Amino acid sequence: MKVKVASEIAGQVWKSVARVGDDLAADDVIIILESMKMEIPILAPRAGKLIELHVAEEDMVAEDQAIATLDVS
Repeated sequence: MKVKVASEIAGQVWKSVARVGDDLAADDVIIILESMKMEIPILAPRAGKLIELHVAEEDMVAEDQAIATLDVS
């Protein structure tokens, strides 16, 4: 089953922590956003394999924008 991971806040992608193909545990950091001079980690909602990353470093993202897809099967 595929699960989309969405940004909780608008901001700029500061750093990609996880890479496509990584096996993630629940609450592992996928990317770090910068918004209003704060760093906000975007976490995996559950364990799975990162199969797609929809953003790159320095991209601007909107609130609720899909940033990654996990395969949780």
